[in-house]
Amino acid sequence: MLRQVRGIPCLYHIMSELWINIIGYTATVCMVLGYLPQAIATIRTRNTDGIAMPTFIMLGLGSVFFVIQGIALGNMPLVIANTITTICSVIIFGIKIYNDRVRTKNPD
Repeated sequence: MLRQVRGIPCLYHIMSELWINIIGYTATVCMVLGYLPQAIATIRTRNTDGIAMPTFIMLGLGSVFFVIQGIALGNMPLVIANTITTICSVIIFGIKIYNDRVRTKNPD
């Protein structure tokens, strides 16, 4: 039976800190590799038509809050992954805002 911490089942006493860090850094690589292609494609093409602004804002804010949580917990994988995704979000957000303003000034 798993030990519970604050009512939540916890694997910490079963897994070594090394394995927990490996899982954290693996998650970091997955998050960055998941976000980076969109950021690179948007920067290269400047095409933001398929980006839903409310969804993107919420994902960006989530990344910011995860950075704060990671700093508070001293969890470097959380900080690294979400700092990179926050930077990507800010870049894409800026391009999206620029494109939307240009589009409203020069409607087709």
